[in-house]
Amino acid sequence: MRALLRTAGELTITAGLVMLLFCGYLLWGTGAYTQRQQLLLQSQLAEERGDTQAKLGRIALGKAVALLRIPRLGKDWQYAVVEGVDAEHLKKGPGHYPGSAAAGRVGNFVLSGHRTTYAAPFNRIDELRRGDEIVVDAREARYTYRVTSQDIVQPEDVEVLAAVPGKPDITPVRAMITLISCHPEYSAAQRLIVYGVLKGTEARKV
Repeated sequence: MRALLRTAGELTITAGLVMLLFCGYLLWGTGAYTQRQQLLLQSQLAEERGDTQAKLGRIALGKAVALLRIPRLGKDWQYAVVEGVDAEHLKKGPGHYPGSAAAGRVGNFVLSGHRTTYAAPFNRIDELRRGDEIVVDAREARYTYRVTSQDIVQPEDVEVLAAVPGKPDITPVRAMITLISCHPEYSAAQRLIVYGVLKGTEARKV
């Protein structure tokens, strides 16, 4: 009996260590991958901005869309946005929903991002308040949105992706932004949504 208890105890300790290592990988190991991808994406954006002959067109899946900055989350907070929201895309950083409006355009510029793994870019978006700025540096211009509201919805509530969030039957007349992440932290039971509207456009000098 003692041998059985000792063996069971050792197995429990081993299982616990394995779980700790796995959690550590999820929180820090995945973040290292995202940081490497961010360096590549941000370098790509810098090169494209310097290419005055490049034509603006549809961005391929997995490529950089724009640089996202949210001042309330810190002066050093910035992420390159990748085109696409599949698992492989969101490992690189916040993703732009294909088919939703482009940055600065009339309609809904929809972004999704992880809240706990892969550098957790949207970990603190629940801290955003009405009037806070969301700055999107695209190749052609800098777009400044201001937060209007927050919401928590069920995963199946896809109307937040509509051109007018929550009102799929209405034609949009202004440019909006929607940030989406899981809620609560460490769970995918619901979705945390932050809405904003475009307040300013600054054309990039060429």
